[in-house]
Amino acid sequence: MKPYLSVIIPAYNEAKRLPLTLIDIDKHLKEADFSYEIIVVNDGSKDATLEIAQRFSHLIKNFRIINQENTGKGGAVKRGMLEAKGKIRLFTDADNSTSIDQFNKMIPYLDEGYGAIIGSRDAKGAKLVPPQPWHKRIAGNLGNLFIQALLLPGIWDTQCGFKAFTEEATKKIFPLIKINRWGFDMEILALAKKMGYKIKEIPVVWVNSPFSHVSATAYLQVLWEVVKIRWWLTTNKYKL
Repeated sequence: MKPYLSVIIPAYNEAKRLPLTLIDIDKHLKEADFSYEIIVVNDGSKDATLEIAQRFSHLIKNFRIINQENTGKGGAVKRGMLEAKGKIRLFTDADNSTSIDQFNKMIPYLDEGYGAIIGSRDAKGAKLVPPQPWHKRIAGNLGNLFIQALLLPGIWDTQCGFKAFTEEATKKIFPLIKINRWGFDMEILALAKKMGYKIKEIPVVWVNSPFSHVSATAYLQVLWEVVKIRWWLTTNKYKL
């Protein structure tokens, strides 16, 4: 049967962090009054991520693994979202920086007809544990102003890795993704906006991981990808 919720977890070299994340997600969803599935997309990990995930296949119901060569986070999320079966499809980070219990905040807006609900570390009511250092906050805010100016006015946190889409929006948006790495978050939101889907930004509790895989150069890459997305939209490369 079609589950209500699909949870997609892109994973690259996450052998250490993935087990606790899977345990936490399954624990919360067992108590939910809706059906669900959990999907790990192993994106060509070089550590024991695949082997660790396979150990959970007999412990967690409706759990499956998609194994692929490395494409980047965007490519992993795209495949997971499109192969999922849920009426609502949510992707979240393997480090569990945003617990699945935050999904409960999204449900009322999904019922109101929003096509995309995105977690935000900048919306009023959000909580960061521990708070980000001031220099990272300033850099993030400056980058966001650039993103808003070129692509997504009014959205204050495009990069939080906790986003839910309806099945319809998923099937229309994700096949068009051109970016396989960090900038895909902005691309899917820009496409959702272009297609007329309502987007809701909600505050979440976000636990900062000291072992983030995002490098300083990735931030510069993201800004360059903003420019590319703007150009592709302007020149109708997506053929919308």
